[in-house]
Amino acid sequence: MSWKLTLPCTRAEAEAIDAAEDFGIDPAPVLMTTETVEDDTETWRLDAYFEAEPDEAAIAAITALVPSAAGQAPQIEALGDEDWVTMSQAGLEPLSVGRFYVHTAAQAGDVPAGKRAFLIDAGRAFGTGHHETTSGCLAMLDRLAGETFGNAIDLGTGTGLLAFAARELWPEARVIATDIDPVAIDVTAENARLNGVERVELVVADGALSDAITAAAPYDLLIANILAGPLISMAPEVAAIAAPGATIVLAGLLETQRGGVVAAYAACGCALEEVDRRGDWSVLRLTAGAERFVPSGPIDPKGRDGWALDL
Repeated sequence: MSWKLTLPCTRAEAEAIDAAEDFGIDPAPVLMTTETVEDDTETWRLDAYFEAEPDEAAIAAITALVPSAAGQAPQIEALGDEDWVTMSQAGLEPLSVGRFYVHTAAQAGDVPAGKRAFLIDAGRAFGTGHHETTSGCLAMLDRLAGETFGNAIDLGTGTGLLAFAARELWPEARVIATDIDPVAIDVTAENARLNGVERVELVVADGALSDAITAAAPYDLLIANILAGPLISMAPEVAAIAAPGATIVLAGLLETQRGGVVAAYAACGCALEEVDRRGDWSVLRLTAGAERFVPSGPIDPKGRDGWALDL
């Protein structure tokens, strides 16, 4: 038997939930946010789907995600033996971005001609492609299709979607997908199998300091769809593994946070080339400096902020 917990929320809270790293619940629920009144930023709904009846700790953790619902009792209902993952995705439409068509198993319909389809289900890791940051990254990569890249890395891969897109666009390149969460790497491996994606190397790593990552550097294409805080704190280590003139795609940041992210990478010799604004979110394309960046001192990963899975 599966269970659903429902609370009202705002659009801002819904977007923050989409970008969250960890809900402190094991096994983690599948979360679905929905606009309940069109164009009303204050009237959204959060549905959390659980494999078992949520206990007090789980209820408190989900309630903490939506401060606007403080004082309201969550609606909790048993769903019987239904496929709760499929139910949670029932409202998602297939996503068509450039050469790519992203869909879930719950969706039917033919793939448009000329599109590369990816089956990406929500579940234990983030990254169905429906959040503005991920769809923006797909669009950014699609626009880069005419460029030549030989060594690409997706930092914080989540479900693997952006790494799969890089593999599709640059079939001869080496592609590495990393995530701090071993579960996300397991999910990426399974998604690669389901989508017939081969030759994507998977690494469990915190940031870009792992020996497996630095040994394969420098990279001429770097993708990091995480959060603004980690993007800023990781700037020196990301720049350090970038080849001179490398393309760097950053996402997971609000437009209001763009200045801080751009400044952090400018301090490491990277220049902003393009901004893809999507609602309150922005996707950035930067170019690494003409000379490979060397940090002024050792980077202590304990001094960095935690970072989030791909959306």
